[in-house]
Amino acid sequence: MYFHSSFQLNGRSFTSSSDILDFSKNISREVHDFLGDWFNNNEFVVVKTSGSTGKPKPIKLKKEFMINSAKATGEFFQLHENTTALLCMSVVYIAGKMMLVRAMVLGWNIDIVKPVTNPLLAVRKNYDFSAMVPMQLQASLKELKKVKTLIVGGGVVSNDLKKEIEHSTTEIFATYGMTETITHIAVKRLNHEEKEYSLYNTLPNVTLEKDRRGCLVIHAPLVSDELVITNDIVELHSKTSFTWMGRFDNIINSGGVKLNPETIEEKLSNIIEGRFFVAGISDTILGEKLVLVLEGDKTTAELSDINKELESLESLGKYEKPKEIFIVPAFIETETKKIQRAKTLDLVL
Repeated sequence: MYFHSSFQLNGRSFTSSSDILDFSKNISREVHDFLGDWFNNNEFVVVKTSGSTGKPKPIKLKKEFMINSAKATGEFFQLHENTTALLCMSVVYIAGKMMLVRAMVLGWNIDIVKPVTNPLLAVRKNYDFSAMVPMQLQASLKELKKVKTLIVGGGVVSNDLKKEIEHSTTEIFATYGMTETITHIAVKRLNHEEKEYSLYNTLPNVTLEKDRRGCLVIHAPLVSDELVITNDIVELHSKTSFTWMGRFDNIINSGGVKLNPETIEEKLSNIIEGRFFVAGISDTILGEKLVLVLEGDKTTAELSDINKELESLESLGKYEKPKEIFIVPAFIETETKKIQRAKTLDLVL
């Protein structure tokens, strides 16, 4: 595979792919292994899915499609040759791999740092572009001015975190996508936006529809040979914009009433600090009853306060109020820090 003549890695320019490979040995084994896969004669790269909705599995992605994805991101964000970028995510998964691909395809000057919680703390430069998970964003608030444009994926950005970034000089976007779509096919603005934080807009050459379940179907011929049928319930605003409502496979049927956990969690985030989620568990009367699962330690007084606020929260519908509260010391996560709801719920049942 070719690389752009302006591509730089950790301040170094290159004349050949073998030169890049030799240099990458000094960065990390993961970076060297991926670049070895990128420059071999195969037409595809094997990557692992995140495992947030099932067991991680290897899938093949065409290098041609990865190049197309990189170009779409560059076009959407106007990130041209000599863009400065910071890679602070693991290259074991597609998000980290694609930061490198974008740099090589578009001619960026990219620096790689360890994928730690606060990657900007030791950084002494400013960058045009970077990508993080919500945990990294939360930990990097004081240093965010070092990045001009930031995309955030791999989890939901809480309402509290949205409030903290609202006046940041960094332009921050949430991403929607998956390994099968070679990272994001749509983004939404998280700050400096007058409208409600809900609307995703697609990248170039991507259109959308819904299936009979109300779930998103993605037409992205430049990054996927097939239609991508998701389990994400959405409200379509046009063929290129949507509001994400939640996961079809998370829907709770409580006494014949269908409850959307993600919608309820959005409401609860106004009164609950820290990480939590709601889920349905078996109930002899309702079939499934709604429960709230909190992470960390809570005193009896804190639980009492939460219960009082749940009762008085006017935005919650009659069936949206949790019937029981569970507490676990720490949520079970995937390697990419996504919460594994089912496995975490098993801890308390």
